[in-house]
Amino acid sequence: MTAQTLAPTRAERSVLDALEAESIHIIREVLAEHEKPALLFSGGKDSVVVLHLLAKAVAPARVPIPVVHVDTGHNFGEVIAFRDAAVERYGLNLVVGSVQDYIDDGRLSERADGTRNLLQTRVLLDTIEAHGFDVLFGGARRDEDKARAKERILSLRDEFGGWDPRNQRPEVWNLYNGRHEPGWHVRAFPISNWTEADIWAYIEREEIQLPPIYFAHARQVFERDGMLRAVTPVSQPTEDEPVTIRRVRYRTVGDASCTGAVASEADTIEKVRAELALSTLTERGATRADDRISSAAMEDRKKEGYF
Repeated sequence: MTAQTLAPTRAERSVLDALEAESIHIIREVLAEHEKPALLFSGGKDSVVVLHLLAKAVAPARVPIPVVHVDTGHNFGEVIAFRDAAVERYGLNLVVGSVQDYIDDGRLSERADGTRNLLQTRVLLDTIEAHGFDVLFGGARRDEDKARAKERILSLRDEFGGWDPRNQRPEVWNLYNGRHEPGWHVRAFPISNWTEADIWAYIEREEIQLPPIYFAHARQVFERDGMLRAVTPVSQPTEDEPVTIRRVRYRTVGDASCTGAVASEADTIEKVRAELALSTLTERGATRADDRISSAAMEDRKKEGYF
């Protein structure tokens, strides 16, 4: 399969136009209905696309809401650099919740497995409460995980930040009800109906910038649990895990301590799209060790307040 065969067709352009229009409609409805919105921004491709859509939704005005990043201290350096560049480029107000700060002052403790993904929830909920945010945009898509597939576009979170998959409102005729009890808040997912392939097609069409780790590059890696893990200060091989230099890229951006790379030669958007067309694995199932804990790992975390 060549890049030329993936040139956008009229049907594909129509699908992207429809998805974009739906997302912008959701964003405008949410902005109009809530007093203190914010955007959850990791620097990953999905949150980057939501930021791009948000900028389109309010143009020619500047993005009027802050972006929130829960920094675990285990992020890839390339992603943090991209986050800071995006904040400067859009003129954003960046709100950072630091897991490291919570560990340093004793509010949280390091996990035995060394990963910090599960530690984000407390920091996120405290950040929401401290700033009084009543709605947060997120970049979740329904094709990522079966727990994501259960979620509505507007997701109610109770006074503890918890999510109840049985307590969700119907969303018919593109009507979205964001009203909630005092002390509750809403998570809004304007790209719920997009797929990973849609995201990449849109990134190509809109010429959206991404962190370089999404494209093939040479990196020191070792294999663990069938995944290629980068050698970093927070991800070290054992004596029986040999280190090699491989051409890899990342399909999803998470902590270096729990996110795996995939062997790849896809160093352009066209090549990434061709590679995805042949893949039979979801991005999270293929590269996130924290989602392999159990078949309900994501749903359990979401019930506790996770993104």
